[in-house]
Amino acid sequence: MADRNRQPYKPINRRNYSPSSSSYSNSTRSHIPKHSNPNSDNSRITHANKTTTRRWDNDDSSRKNGDDDNQDFPTLVGTCPFMCPVEERERRERLRDLAVFERLHGNPAKTSPTLALKKFCRTISTKDVQACDVRPVPVLEDTLNYLLNLLHSSDRPFEVVHDFIFDRTRSIRQDLSMQNVVNEQVIRMYERMVKFHIVSYHLLHKSSGTPNTASMCHLNAEQLMKALTTLLNMYEANRASHSICHNESEFCSVYLLLHLGSDNQGEPLSLWVSRIRSPIMKSREMCFARRILRYYRLGNYKQFIRSAEEEASFLQYCIIEPYINEVRILALSCVSYGGYKLQPYPLVHLSKLLMMKESDVESLCIDCALEISSDGTEKGLLSNKQSVMSKPPRGLQKYYPMDSERIERLCGEILKL
Repeated sequence: MADRNRQPYKPINRRNYSPSSSSYSNSTRSHIPKHSNPNSDNSRITHANKTTTRRWDNDDSSRKNGDDDNQDFPTLVGTCPFMCPVEERERRERLRDLAVFERLHGNPAKTSPTLALKKFCRTISTKDVQACDVRPVPVLEDTLNYLLNLLHSSDRPFEVVHDFIFDRTRSIRQDLSMQNVVNEQVIRMYERMVKFHIVSYHLLHKSSGTPNTASMCHLNAEQLMKALTTLLNMYEANRASHSICHNESEFCSVYLLLHLGSDNQGEPLSLWVSRIRSPIMKSREMCFARRILRYYRLGNYKQFIRSAEEEASFLQYCIIEPYINEVRILALSCVSYGGYKLQPYPLVHLSKLLMMKESDVESLCIDCALEISSDGTEKGLLSNKQSVMSKPPRGLQKYYPMDSERIERLCGEILKL
């Protein structure tokens, strides 16, 4: 799910970052000295006159000329008062490079300061950027508010809205990274951007049968992991004493649940868990995530589905949901292989076990090439005694929701981001 070259989340030494977003003077910023040893006590000293800082966001596609995530960059304080710098706005008007949400009265060659948003630039370096091209934190927060309001106000398909917000939130993260600001305001902004990617994770999987959605799912999952990793690092850097941030436990549980898939190429999960603070590990959110991970790896489909239905928060369920069908297929395989050939397993019982509507259970069985019998009163799953069950060659293309009032209520209340 995450990029193979991604740097894993590692809590770092706490430094004296600016506690207030209203101050942008160099004297309030803490910088990492060049060539300093990050494990030495000297790395904690505040150098007010230093002109280099460490980039926070680990979006490696924004690096230039092979710069790595730990490279030092010149200090930069944005001064652009608009959601999009004037020069970029005028250039994109000339090139007719305006998204549908940025066009003034639908004109592809005309926009305004209240519509245009700065695009993500893949080959940018703070060494070449002027302060007037970078937005300060208050402007970035206003831009984020504007973007996330589109989720609830736009009448366009979600894929179109997602594609626009996806690019423009990367640009926000890029501007934050270049300014190296870490405080409560920035942490809240990152939490909202991570939530956007989690909600997208849920909604894109629901429409996974449409063209181009598979690549959108992959790119969204990639940016979700990158933004979440940065957020967890910020929690650690901005920590006061032994305190725990309000939402830290839930976002740590999301990071854990993202490792349900076997394609995650990060550090061994046991090493990451060993560095997590005890209050977070004992939190309700992390205990739930650890149980779900254990049930999934042991193939305990009954407890996996039941726990997800009874305990998952909305964010946690968004991450778990794509794996529920996989667990359901495992359950059908076990029931089909372990049942009696002359005694079909009633679909009404399967619907309760899998928490699906009976019609969806029948459809799922057909997708898996399982035979359904009917004696006139009820339908049942026939045992085939095959140790390996046939699966759809391209995976399940149909979305099967969980038949649960609680889950329907959670999904019906898309978070106010």
